[in-house]
Amino acid sequence: MPDAPAPSASSPVPAAAAVPVPAHFQTFLAFDFGLKRTGVASGNRLLQTATPQPTIKAEGDARFAQVEARIKEWQPDALVIGVPYHPDGAPHENTRRAQKFARQLRGRFNLQVFEVDERYSTTEALSSGARDADAASACIILEQFLRSLP
Repeated sequence: MPDAPAPSASSPVPAAAAVPVPAHFQTFLAFDFGLKRTGVASGNRLLQTATPQPTIKAEGDARFAQVEARIKEWQPDALVIGVPYHPDGAPHENTRRAQKFARQLRGRFNLQVFEVDERYSTTEALSSGARDADAASACIILEQFLRSLP
């Protein structure tokens, strides 16, 4: 894999990159953004595991109301968003939508948001037989992120 510049809180995180995440950030909520459904997972740095949460089946402001309820329930230190790319790494329309969602989360909830390259997470979730592919994808995204932490 070619060397990439160090990721920031607003750039995608390659699978094996070390992420500049403050050590006091211990708990995270992850989202696998979709137009109709958004997968959700919770996890922590200590165990480096993620737990699926019920998928958000809403759009627009209704989606943000449900995100807000999850944030209030879990009190995460930061959020993790899966950002899809073409297999060759090129962005596409859903890349831009996920990045917009990340910006909206930052603005609405004043939490640090980390973006993770989530290519193939849904394929992996489906191949593992997940009943809720969106929540399973969010788990894959979050565990990839947690494994990248020092």
